[in-house]
Amino acid sequence: MPNYTLKINGKSRSFSAEDDTPLLWVLRDELDMVGTKFGCGIAQCGACTVHVDGTAMRSCQLKMSMLDKEEITTIEGLSENADHPLQEAWKEVDVPQCGYCQAGQIMTAASFLKDNPTPSTEEIREAMHGNLCRCASYNRIEKAVAIAAKKMS
Repeated sequence: MPNYTLKINGKSRSFSAEDDTPLLWVLRDELDMVGTKFGCGIAQCGACTVHVDGTAMRSCQLKMSMLDKEEITTIEGLSENADHPLQEAWKEVDVPQCGYCQAGQIMTAASFLKDNPTPSTEEIREAMHGNLCRCASYNRIEKAVAIAAKKMS
């Protein structure tokens, strides 16, 4: 089994994995970083979203053979004390119901706000439309992203 070393949340992490193993399973099963969730397994729901070099990507479809020197950030690495403006806005608006999709939602929003710090409501909707929420908390998610954008600017 091949050995890999990746920079995850600012730290070098070494592990063994087959080349076709999705990053999601390495994070969860090999590195015990369970904040990133398995949803659909086909990159359609967004529950497994992480940042790869700052860009939101679906970890369920990122095979280890596709990764080399990229820097990976998971929900655990977004902020040291869970005090990122998005995480604070999520609490302020009381977004989660079941909470399962929230890590992916927050990671998608963080990448989006990095590129568009003053988004319109329509831009927020467009950026977040690929992340599914079974509890239908979309209005609260949209509101929390808008609040975080204001806090971050």
